[in-house]
Amino acid sequence: MTGLPARFDTVIHRRKTRSVRVGDVWIGSDHPVVVQSMINEDTLDVEGASAGIRRLQEAGCEIVRLTVPSLAHAKAVAEIRRLVEKSGPPVPLVADVHHNGMKIALEVANHVDKVRINPGLFVFDKPDPNRTEFSPAESAAIAERISETFEPLVSLLKQQDKALRIGVNHGSLAERMLFNYGDTPMGMVESALEFIRICDRLDFHNIIISMKASRAPVMLAAYRLMAHRMDEEGFHYPLHLGVTEAGDGDYGRIKSTAGIATLLADGLGDTIRVSLTEAPEKEIPVCYGILQALGLRKTMVEYVACPSCGRTLFNLEEVLHKVRAATDHLTGLDIAVMGCIVNGPGEMADADYGYVGKTPGTISLYRGREEIGRVPEAEGVEALIALIKADGRWVEPQG
Repeated sequence: MTGLPARFDTVIHRRKTRSVRVGDVWIGSDHPVVVQSMINEDTLDVEGASAGIRRLQEAGCEIVRLTVPSLAHAKAVAEIRRLVEKSGPPVPLVADVHHNGMKIALEVANHVDKVRINPGLFVFDKPDPNRTEFSPAESAAIAERISETFEPLVSLLKQQDKALRIGVNHGSLAERMLFNYGDTPMGMVESALEFIRICDRLDFHNIIISMKASRAPVMLAAYRLMAHRMDEEGFHYPLHLGVTEAGDGDYGRIKSTAGIATLLADGLGDTIRVSLTEAPEKEIPVCYGILQALGLRKTMVEYVACPSCGRTLFNLEEVLHKVRAATDHLTGLDIAVMGCIVNGPGEMADADYGYVGKTPGTISLYRGREEIGRVPEAEGVEALIALIKADGRWVEPQG
C-alpha cells in the first residue's frame, strides 16, 4: 500500500519500546507478545502454589504471577521457587505486592524475576471522609514519602537486574490522585508517571506498565493516554494489557478481547493477561486466540470456514469438527473448509490447504490456489491428512 499511512497496512505496526527481561523471557516490541496469568492458590500453600504454576506453564503460560500479601507469603515464595525449579523447566515468576508492601517487596524480590506494585496502594493512607482538598505542602510531603519508600526497592531490583511492573488499577487510585484528577484515565496515568520518574531518576529502566480497568472504554483510554505521555517524555517502556475482573464465560472472553485486541491492533501492548473468573489455565487459549487472530503470533492451526447457506454441499459444521479434530495439534498451518465452489477458491486464497464441496458427495482438495484432486466426501479428511503428510508438514499427535 505504497504512499498510504501505516494504519492502512495489513500488518500491525507495534509501538517501539525498550526490551525488558523477566527471567528468560523478553518483553518489548522486538519480541513476540508474551502471555501471562496468575495462580489462584494461596502462596502459603507451597505445594499447591507450585503445582498451580506448573499447570499454567504446561498450558502455555510464559510468565506466572502469585500474590504476596504478607512477609510470611514472601518467604514462602523461596520454597515455591525451589519446588518449581525441581519439577521441570524454569518459569519466570512475578510477585504481586499491594497495601504498604515495602518490606514485603524487598523480601520477595530475592525470590522472583519481577515485582508488581500498585501505585495507589504501595504507600497507602486510609482516605479521610472529611477532607476537602490536598494542599501543595501535603502533596509534596506524600510525594517525598513515596520516593523514600520506593527507592530501596528500585535499587535492589537494579542491583539484581530484575524487572518491575508499575500496575495501576482504575479502582484503587490514591486519594490524592482522586482529588487532583478525579476517577479518570488521567489520574491513572499521573499515578504511574510519578513512580516512573522516580525510577528514571535512579537510572532504572527494567519497567513494564499496566493501566487496568474493569470497563473496556476506561482501559482503552488509559492505555492510549499512557503510551502518548510516555512517548512525549521519552519513556519507551513496554505495556502489559488486560481488562481486570472481566468475569467468566463468553462475555468475560468477549470483554477481554474487546479491550486487549483493540489496543494490540493499534500497535500498543507487549504482554497480555485475560482475567477470567475461572481456572487460570482457561485464560491461556483466549490469549493465544487473540494474538493469532491479529497475526501477532501463530501457535495453532488457523481455520477458514464459511457460514452455512443454501449452496453448502455437506454438513459444514460436522465436517469442520472432523477436520479440526484431525489437525488441531498442528501449528503454523491455515486450513480452509468451504461448503461450495462459489466462494471457496477466492475466500481461501491465503490458506495452505483447502477442503471444498465441489459437487454433491465430492470434495476438492487444494494446496493454496491449486486444485490437487477430488475424492468422495467420506474420504475427504483422510485425503487432506495424506496431502499434508506428502508435503512434509504433518506431525503425529502426542499421547
